Amino acid sequence: MSLDALVAALDYGSVLIFALTGALVASRAQLDPVGFIFMAALTAVGGGTLRDLILGREMVFWVAQPAYVVLAAGAALVVFWTAHLFESRYDWLVWLDSVALAVAVAAGAGVAMEGGFGAVIVIIMGVVTGTFGGLMRDVVGNEVPLVLKQGQLYLTAAFGGALVAVTLDWLGLARPQALIAGALVVWGLRAGSLWFGWRLPVYRPRPPRMRG
Repeated sequence: MSLDALVAALDYGSVLIFALTGALVASRAQLDPVGFIFMAALTAVGGGTLRDLILGREMVFWVAQPAYVVLAAGAALVVFWTAHLFESRYDWLVWLDSVALAVAVAAGAGVAMEGGFGAVIVIIMGVVTGTFGGLMRDVVGNEVPLVLKQGQLYLTAAFGGALVAVTLDWLGLARPQALIAGALVVWGLRAGSLWFGWRLPVYRPRPPRMRG
């Protein structure tokens, strides 16, 4: 698969899965169908929109191809009619979000690679694309942002996956394979944090030292 085709597939995948998570948040807030579509679309295209604006792309991806927004709206309506079937919507939200994070990080890194940007920008765009849609979803939906959950690997997972993709690209691996490997690392770190409690140490305040 060419890099262009993979990036397009990753963008569609992240839009679909993030839209499902946005609609699940809407179900927890008991919104109407229009509210579902708004939350789904905001989550689905938020990170990619910020990415495209920062990179100065000629046109934001969903403006150039409105099918992304149609896909998000369709996903929202499916969740509106089926959300009551899930025993724990929050569990579905968290695990779908982990998959969406992995796919979106790879998509963001791929777009930056396509644009000829250096490693630092590629990593930043991977993190931005993967995290900002979910952050906006949680803030608007009055949820505790997953990206800021204490001790969980979220930003770390996004950064780690983007770094792996850049490193493999630098080592000469074909970019599509490098991006897929990066996505797997993101999901592996995030899933390990959820399943096994993997986490980094958090800051613990200490009393100031007294000078004698």
